[in-house]
Amino acid sequence: MKTRIALIAHDKKKDDMIALAGEFRDFLANCKLTATGTTGGRLIDELGLVVDRKHSGPFGGDLQIGSLLVEGEIDVVIFLRDPMTPQPHEPDINALVRACDVHNVPCATNVTSAQLVLSQLQARAAGTA
Repeated sequence: MKTRIALIAHDKKKDDMIALAGEFRDFLANCKLTATGTTGGRLIDELGLVVDRKHSGPFGGDLQIGSLLVEGEIDVVIFLRDPMTPQPHEPDINALVRACDVHNVPCATNVTSAQLVLSQLQARAAGTA
């Protein structure tokens, strides 16, 4: 079964997400990807990845991904958050991160933790972990 990964990035972190996804592009191309609206659009347009796009975060995309997670349809969340900029949908963000904790789903919230998670998943997929 393909690893199901949710990819989310705040506005100031979208370039970081594209760089991260580019670094792991070959691995991600073999996963089932879900992303919030703008992030998903950039992953499709700039890296050619197949992505199931949800609404943008402020319009409920974080909640849509949270719902999938609760239903057991997401294995990992990569959520590049911008801790220095207030977000109007902060309650939705907190609910998603809480859902990860409640359902024991890995949630990487910065580039370094995302690299560690994706490296481990990639090694497992290759049979070297």
